[in-house]
Amino acid sequence: MQGNTHIVGGITASLAFAQISNDNPLVLVGAGVIGALLPDICHGGSKIGRKLPIISKMVNSLFGHRSFTHSLLFLFLMGMLLHTFIPYKSITIGILLGMASHVLLDMGTKKGVKLFFPVSISVRLPLTTKTGSKVEKVVFTLLTMLSVFFSYEIIVQLLATI
Repeated sequence: MQGNTHIVGGITASLAFAQISNDNPLVLVGAGVIGALLPDICHGGSKIGRKLPIISKMVNSLFGHRSFTHSLLFLFLMGMLLHTFIPYKSITIGILLGMASHVLLDMGTKKGVKLFFPVSISVRLPLTTKTGSKVEKVVFTLLTMLSVFFSYEIIVQLLATI
């Protein structure tokens, strides 16, 4: 999936979680966007890879694309790292939600991901598409609509408390 689809996926996941939690939706969304981009640090052409080219090149040369940074192991290690160094639970949750949405979206591509890294088996969803395809545009549109819906719900709840 492309960067914009991952960003909207992270926003949607964060806003959905905000529906059932007392966490600040703005913090969740901001962190969710960061988390949605983070797994592609292994790809030099990604949004984050272009911002941090040295780190991207190092991670790619060590692991390749869609392996370690798209795995449950990476999600777990990032969760431990964030829990240790970030004192705000909402930030940690948002980043992890964004990362999880990224991995799930990439599982919807033909290449899939190495979800169980270091095991080299690629995992993908039963229905897949090519990155940048018309189907991805439909996914992007649906995620955008869900984000608007969840935003509306949050705004209504906030106005009700005033």
